[in-house]
Amino acid sequence: MTPAINTLKKHKTPHTIYEYEHDSNAQSYGDEAVEKLGVSASQVFKTLVVTIDSKELAVAVVPMTSMLSLKLLAKALGGKKAVMADKGLAEKTTGYVFGGVSPLGQKRRLKTVINSSAKELNTMYVSAGRRGLEISLAPADLQMLTQATFANICSE
Repeated sequence: MTPAINTLKKHKTPHTIYEYEHDSNAQSYGDEAVEKLGVSASQVFKTLVVTIDSKELAVAVVPMTSMLSLKLLAKALGGKKAVMADKGLAEKTTGYVFGGVSPLGQKRRLKTVINSSAKELNTMYVSAGRRGLEISLAPADLQMLTQATFANICSE
C-alpha cells in the first residue's frame, strides 16, 4: 500500500486500484498509463509540483490531454508567477518519486488545484503513488481529500 491508497481507505472513499508493469523506457508516464489502462486520455490526470512566487510549493492536477498554464495556476493560487519545482525538492516534500507523484497522501499537504475539466467526469485516474500504479475515483472525492480548488489551469 502507498500513502495515497491508505488515505483513501482511511476515509472510506470509493476507488479502484489499477496496477500495470511499468516500462522504464516509456517516454511519458501519463501516456503509458493511458495505454495500459485502456481509458480516455482526458480521464487520466498528471500530478505536477510547482513553486509559486519562488517560495511555496503547490500541486496542479491536469489531464494528460492538456498542458499546464503556469500563469493560470499562479493566478488561481493568488500568486504572480509559477515555475516547475525542482525535482529533488518535489520528491522530498511529497514523499513520492518523479513519475509517481500522487495528489493524495503527500508527506506535507500542499495547496492543490485540479483543472476544472475534471468536474465534468464521473471518474478520473491519478497516480496511486508509484510508477505503474493508478487509482480511479470521483473528482469531488479527490477535491475533498486534498482540499483542492477547481480552476481552469490549462492552456489548450
